Amino acid sequence: MSCENTTHSHEHSHSGCEHAHVGKPVADFTAEVYDPEEGFFGEISLEKLRADKKWTVLFFYPADFTFVCPTELADLAVKHPGLKEAGVEVLSVSTDTKFTHMAWKGSERLLENVRYKMVADPTGKISRYFGVYDHDTGLALRGTFIINPDGVLVSSEVNFYNVGRNADELQRKIEANLYLIDHPAEACPAKWTPGGKTLTPSEKMVGKVYEALNG
Repeated sequence: MSCENTTHSHEHSHSGCEHAHVGKPVADFTAEVYDPEEGFFGEISLEKLRADKKWTVLFFYPADFTFVCPTELADLAVKHPGLKEAGVEVLSVSTDTKFTHMAWKGSERLLENVRYKMVADPTGKISRYFGVYDHDTGLALRGTFIINPDGVLVSSEVNFYNVGRNADELQRKIEANLYLIDHPAEACPAKWTPGGKTLTPSEKMVGKVYEALNG
């Protein structure tokens, strides 16, 4: 994973950078983490997660000790037990250090139920690779990325600073991707949830999706 330094804004700063792309394998990376569940610092690598056949969620956010961010991490913490049970490794990521993560987790009451690992990306290397690094601020935009057990990026979402995300939709995307791993010939329509009707694309369905969903 590599990226050239630049002083331009995030919209124009990545022409010389290697990037993650949906549908393509993600380059391996290693990072320091604060692990709230264990209460100590550690290290995480995508290579190890692939070896363990884990799904991975990378949840980028701008900064510790800010305002919208703890509401997002608290919302994600509600979904974390179910995601963990499904074999998903949830990693929050910001450009703060592991020490700042630890201090923030210990002082912000909204984070009291956070048990997933908090990745430190102070150089912005991981944030640059995933295209969320804002060179004007040195912060990461609100990016959510889902990587399957084969190391392929299957979902990418990026929001600006002032709009928080909804972990319900992240959970829905994970559930849909888990279903499709076992049913590769099918596709999940909008708002699909487990138990809902799926689509099996074919020439017979062209122009007849309404009938397929309501038949």
